[in-house]
Amino acid sequence: MESETAKAAIPVISVRKENRLRTAAALIRKDWQLYSLLVLPIIYLIIFKYGPMLGNIIAFRRFVPGGSIFGETWVGFRYFKMFIEDPTFWRVFSNTLMLGGLALLFTFPMPIIFALMLNEVKSKRFKKFVQTASYLPHFLSIVIVAGMILQLTAVNGSINGLVAFFTGDNIPFMQRAEWFRTIYISSEIWQGMGWGAILYLAALTTIDDSLYEAARIDGANRWKQTIHVTIPGILPTIVTLLILNMGNFLAVGFEKILLLYNPLIYETSDVISTYLYRVGLESSNFSYATAIGLFESVIGLTLVFSVNAISRKLTQRSLW
Repeated sequence: MESETAKAAIPVISVRKENRLRTAAALIRKDWQLYSLLVLPIIYLIIFKYGPMLGNIIAFRRFVPGGSIFGETWVGFRYFKMFIEDPTFWRVFSNTLMLGGLALLFTFPMPIIFALMLNEVKSKRFKKFVQTASYLPHFLSIVIVAGMILQLTAVNGSINGLVAFFTGDNIPFMQRAEWFRTIYISSEIWQGMGWGAILYLAALTTIDDSLYEAARIDGANRWKQTIHVTIPGILPTIVTLLILNMGNFLAVGFEKILLLYNPLIYETSDVISTYLYRVGLESSNFSYATAIGLFESVIGLTLVFSVNAISRKLTQRSLW
């Protein structure tokens, strides 16, 4: 009886699929000009995003420069075993986790706090000035930002001028490993806080004003209104950006670190991406570098799925 019911359900499912395909085809014919705009982005994704994934095969094959781009001989998990047994890899892996954790702890909530503070500003002229000034660092080149940091933290730089004024001693910031994380996270906050607040400011405009009026009638002050009305109103945006950021948790700023670090501060500044650069491009060990990059990508994918599942259970909000 059950098998007969299942057989009867198959034609119904096939009919539904056919109807969906016909509906989709009709929509494409109707708005083909709009769908044609997707052609170039799709081609870009295929060539520059999905195409290079084929190169991950050399993480399991021995790559010889000048030979096949897919490697010469199958070596299995040899390169994965190499980086697991490499103490240098675990040093850069721990540095990456530390910088990623600090970035998540400080740089992620700062745009939220900044947007909430701007939302309380009554003067539109002052608010626009602060917004414009906070956006500008985002548009500066990484090279310019790194140069500014190196100049400010130099032994004869502006920061050391203040330090020497109060203490009488100069601090070689970029020659001491313990200072790198503070400098890097501070520059990330300065450069990304204003730009990151844009989405939250947009989300704040969607909150119904009647909710604030109801809260005021109930005797809620500005702080309680923020806690019970404003933050729940932008919570979907916070959750979405948090999940997306988790995918780049291990992909800390390669360009900035590469421009700032030096052998004296490798202890805290050397991360997976810079280690890959030295191993893959400078040492031409492409298979080993690919294995490490694949390991990093798998961890990032796992973090995205995990955070999405946790968010779905705790807040009933997720990307899928």
